[in-house]
Amino acid sequence: MARFLSEEWIGAFNAALAGVDLDGAGSGSVRASSGRFRVEEVVHGVPGRPEAAGPLRLLLAVEDASAVLALAEPDTPPADVVISLPYDDAAALSRGELDPTEALAAGRVRVRGDLSVLVAGQAVLAAAAGKMSGLQAETTF
Repeated sequence: MARFLSEEWIGAFNAALAGVDLDGAGSGSVRASSGRFRVEEVVHGVPGRPEAAGPLRLLLAVEDASAVLALAEPDTPPADVVISLPYDDAAALSRGELDPTEALAAGRVRVRGDLSVLVAGQAVLAAAAGKMSGLQAETTF
C-alpha cells in the first residue's frame, strides 16, 4: 500500500492515469481548451516531512489528452493555477470526504491563478475516476 502523496503513490497515480483518454476533459476553460494546462498543489503539514523542507509541491501537467503528476522542483515554471491546503484537507478531498466547493467556500483551500483551469483539472480527475478507485483502495493516509 502506498502512503498518500509519497513518491510511490505518485507513481501509482500516474499508472492509474495511463491510458485514460482525456481528450476534451476540461475543454470548457479558455486556457485549457488548448489541451495544455498545469495545476500546482501546495500541501502543508505532510506527516513525516521536515518542517524546514517546506510544503510539498505537486504539479499536474495536462498535455495532448494525457496527464502526469510529479513533484514540483524549485525551478518549476509557474502553474496556471495554484491550490494551497493543509494535508488533512488534501487527504479528506482524496478520500471523497470533503467537497471541493465547500472547502473553497470555507477558506480551507486557497486558490490563485486561473480558476477555469482549476475546473478543467477537476474535469480531468473526474474523467479518470474509474481508474482511480483502485488507487484509493490501496492508499494509506
